[in-house]
Amino acid sequence: MTTPAYATRSLGTKLRHLSDLLDQAVAARYHDDGMADYRPRFTPIMRCLLAEAPQSIATLASKAGLTHSACSQTVAQMRKAGFVASVPGKDAREQLVSLTPRGRKLRGKLEAHWIASKRAADALDAELPYPLSRLLDEAIAALEREPHSNRLAHYHPKSAP
Repeated sequence: MTTPAYATRSLGTKLRHLSDLLDQAVAARYHDDGMADYRPRFTPIMRCLLAEAPQSIATLASKAGLTHSACSQTVAQMRKAGFVASVPGKDAREQLVSLTPRGRKLRGKLEAHWIASKRAADALDAELPYPLSRLLDEAIAALEREPHSNRLAHYHPKSAP
């Protein structure tokens, strides 16, 4: 019997593959609904800005659960697509991000997509022996208690002098 490819993949590879499977399906739905340049990775930032704008990149990163670098890169992509604009904040390092009219116009379509995505995720959770969303929450909490770098240091062989 042949071992399936997914059985030999590392944890990181499996997580990236799972994320790709989810994102590709969601991106296809956005494309089919006339939003070909909207990316799933825009959603956490878009949700934050629809709730309150403008916000700094640091605030967006914190609220969206992203690193500052990832948030900054995503905002740059959203700016290029015309969904957001930014202006300097109180100091030269701060940028305040807000939605453009084009970004605000997507609200209704996006909210419908987000409801459908939540329902699809709930259906996936129901199909599994242990809800994926709960497992991910628990894994994140465990890594926040004990970072993976500490775990790696514990199991990594010591380098010879």
